[in-house]
Amino acid sequence: MCHVEFELACAAIKQLKNPVSDQEKLLVYSFYKQATQGDCNIPAPPATDMKAKAKWEAWNKNKGMSKMDAMRNYIAKVEELKKKETH
Repeated sequence: MCHVEFELACAAIKQLKNPVSDQEKLLVYSFYKQATQGDCNIPAPPATDMKAKAKWEAWNKNKGMSKMDAMRNYIAKVEELKKKETH
């Protein structure tokens, strides 16, 4: 059941019309990477690549989180962003 909801959430986030803050984008990204790939398994990028470093740090914060929990968190965050669209 969670996999279907996850796929629906992945599609739904692309349909959002309101802007999403960089912090929210990083959070969604980190849950997506944790859900699809597990713990961060790549070396940290150089500090000079600020965007890549921020993404790496966001994903690495989820170390130890199960893929299923990451899916649930991703779905919950997308639902929260969808609710903001209706207000």
